Amino acid sequence: MNLPFIALIRQEFQGYNVSALQKDLLAGITVGAVALPLALAFGIASGADAAAGLVTAIIAGFLIGGLSGAPYQISGPTGAMSAVLIVLANKYGLDGMWVAGILAGILIMLVGIFRLGRVVAFIPRPVVTGFTSGIAIIIFVGQLDNLFGVKTPPAENALAKIFNTIAWLFSSPSPGPNWQTILLGGIVIAAMFLLPKKVTKRVPGSLIGIALAMGVAFALQFQAPVIGEIPRTLILDNRLTLATLSNARTWEHLPELFVPALSIAALGAIESLLCGAVAGNMTGKKMDDNQELIAQGLGNIVIPFFGGVPATAAIARSSVGITSGGLTRLTSIFHAAFLLAAAFLFAGLIGQIPMAALAGVLMVTAIRMNEWGEIRWMFRHRFKSAIMAFLVTMLATAALDLTQAVIIGVALSAIIFINQISSIEITFRQVDVKQLEARGIKLGNTPNHIRIAYLTGPMFFGAAATLRKTAKDLERDPRAVVILSMRGVPLMDLSGLEFIEEVWERQKQRGGALLLCAVQPTVKKILDRSRLTQEIGAENFFWSADQTKRL
Repeated sequence: MNLPFIALIRQEFQGYNVSALQKDLLAGITVGAVALPLALAFGIASGADAAAGLVTAIIAGFLIGGLSGAPYQISGPTGAMSAVLIVLANKYGLDGMWVAGILAGILIMLVGIFRLGRVVAFIPRPVVTGFTSGIAIIIFVGQLDNLFGVKTPPAENALAKIFNTIAWLFSSPSPGPNWQTILLGGIVIAAMFLLPKKVTKRVPGSLIGIALAMGVAFALQFQAPVIGEIPRTLILDNRLTLATLSNARTWEHLPELFVPALSIAALGAIESLLCGAVAGNMTGKKMDDNQELIAQGLGNIVIPFFGGVPATAAIARSSVGITSGGLTRLTSIFHAAFLLAAAFLFAGLIGQIPMAALAGVLMVTAIRMNEWGEIRWMFRHRFKSAIMAFLVTMLATAALDLTQAVIIGVALSAIIFINQISSIEITFRQVDVKQLEARGIKLGNTPNHIRIAYLTGPMFFGAAATLRKTAKDLERDPRAVVILSMRGVPLMDLSGLEFIEEVWERQKQRGGALLLCAVQPTVKKILDRSRLTQEIGAENFFWSADQTKRL
């Protein structure tokens, strides 16, 4: 049930006490420790800088978390969003990315205000899984330069980037990979994969890995690239301003930015609602989807004016908050306060983190963000249609524009679905006189005068060819009575109507009869609206085929 926001807050904080506050505080600090390296890494991966990622996490934690549709949602920069933003930033610059972010925020807010949150659920699961895996490829490939310590030529997509990197590394003029950066990135990757859970439950593996990498770089005097200066402010110098918004050049590019904005809005809504669904299952508390979208939209309208990047709810952070004992939205607010304190107190130290170390964080995140359970399930059970939709969407995401990838995936799923349900089954059976007489049914017509067709499946355009063939078969049949048993027909469109009308017209021309039995309510409504019920006659509709045989 969707509650007004004030009522939602009252319900959430009913019976709140000091013990609950302590749990929220500890959970917030834990989430903050997890979010810190991710915020820095995703800021860079988005085409901005580490400071932008940190500011995004702070503003999103305070604003989006405070207005969220659930107590467990924690938002910030994410890997999936960074894959969209890096392409946008490379093409239109940071100003273009920020304007697209505001447009996306407006779109997300409108979806929430008009209570259309459930529409996002219409995207098929294999498409979402393929989209996520494609984004994982983009993130992983995007960090190859930082890991190898090289600068390869820019590429149009992730697949081209792989080929460029291989060619660059093994070409004769190339200095080859930098073993120092590979070592630093490898330390972080090893820490995140190999440290036991009892250790990473207390301190995130990414933080331990970064600390080790920094220690090695300092001890061995490595000359590896680092993050650089982190300003001690929430309002970055490099941010969207009202002057930029009023600039004529910005308005010239506005139509071009609408499609990227649509990508950001769609991804932000999908990721936030998926996060809410997963976290809701963990807590047993349902999220107000539309309130969540309003919060996400408002946050993404505001964040660019601080210099941040578009944000969305993150499953990783939200799940950490839940498992750490967080009870209310104060967990998100405390996590933001922790990040704010880190930015002001440890800005100098954060600025010395090697870029290769953050590359390691992003690469492991990319590997883990794949929905491996879902992928294994599809392949283990050999669901060919789901596998095809997954693979096509994944490759399209890695090779094309992300909006195009989702459209291709949804279109392919629709085509596969239509193909699967278009196989209507029509069987003709003889009238079993002995069986009917044993049940006390006396036939008014001789069995030779009756043709019964049992229809199973939807009667719509996908089955048009089968319906036309059946109509032709019935046209050549000399029997006076045709019975259509439609118990197995769940839905019907114009093609189904045309089939029934054609059979009815042929029967009428030769003085025969058409009887319909077991018509489902949804199909009956369509027949009523088309006036076929009146033409055929309500007296020729029956609950079962047995009733028709009594005539």
